[in-house]
Amino acid sequence: MPPLRTSDGALLLPSTPDTVLWGWLPNRDTPPALHVEDGDVVAIETVSHEGILEDQGRDPVAWFGRHGIERSDVLADAREIAASDISHEFGDGPHIVTGPIRVNGAQPGDVLKVEVLQLELRAPYGVISNRHGLGCLAGEFPETTVYVPGACAARPELYGSVSHFTRVEESRGTWFGLLPYGTEGRVARFPLAPFLGIMGVAPDTSQPVPSVPPGDHGGNIDINLLNTGAILYLPVQVEGAGFHAGDPHYAQGDGEVALTALEAPLSATLRLSVLKGPRIREAVGVLDRPFVETETHWIPVGLDRDLDEAMRKATRAAVRFLETAIGMGRAEALAYLSAAADFEISQVVDTVKGVHCCIRKADFG
Repeated sequence: MPPLRTSDGALLLPSTPDTVLWGWLPNRDTPPALHVEDGDVVAIETVSHEGILEDQGRDPVAWFGRHGIERSDVLADAREIAASDISHEFGDGPHIVTGPIRVNGAQPGDVLKVEVLQLELRAPYGVISNRHGLGCLAGEFPETTVYVPGACAARPELYGSVSHFTRVEESRGTWFGLLPYGTEGRVARFPLAPFLGIMGVAPDTSQPVPSVPPGDHGGNIDINLLNTGAILYLPVQVEGAGFHAGDPHYAQGDGEVALTALEAPLSATLRLSVLKGPRIREAVGVLDRPFVETETHWIPVGLDRDLDEAMRKATRAAVRFLETAIGMGRAEALAYLSAAADFEISQVVDTVKGVHCCIRKADFG
């Protein structure tokens, strides 16, 4: 059977129980959900984990129904995945990860170039959650609930999780999230900036790969600059790359301190291309970890369980980029970064913390 395609001709990868992993990432042994050629465009219908997790009853119709959402307005793929026999425990990673995609011709040592061509909202609502034992202020928040041993999907209230249902609306061409607070219909209204929290390649291991911590393979890097028009570069670790995507967000602040961002499903259109040899150095210099590019910035990345070490790794990656791709001396590169570059905290809640450096392209003519 030929692969599905969108009306624009992109290869379509829907999220079904057969094409997703729940709480885990692909490894070198995971069978591909789709085969593509170098340079192909793929449309991935991603699904958010919020509304289907055990602390929400693993029943999105019931959970969203309590917030006024009709059954017909709950995505069919979310309903199908929640009702499937996919094994998932609350202690596993929460994410629904779609893939992997085998990119023919990709080999270890190559770089997979992922161009974010389009991100479309799939639902007029999302969820922001804080859970016991997790988040920047674990042990302090949630403040008004407790976790009760024996919590399960049949008794979701025992988890004590606090989830904020958040509608979105469009105004004059811009989408906003509406977070209710206080009384008398008050809301915090903030602009949306959709991106995929998880984009990665398969690590070269046969061991299970949890979806929460990011790494050199990419994965849950949660860099909120990966909006439409951005590019993610990933060092290929296995034949075919094993690209995967998930954890869609409508908006996220740097740090993602509560635990989640505004989690909600996206339709993501991506171009997957393979860079080899000199083309890698021309694009990103010497690369051994994820690297982001936008229209205005180059963005090296540092990842580590220790935030200080993540900062040092981001600085080293930025020096290496300026040295190997731009041609600066290492001393001048460090001086430039100190005077002109911004180091931002990607997230501090995914076990492995992230720092990314924003280098203005305009500074280099």
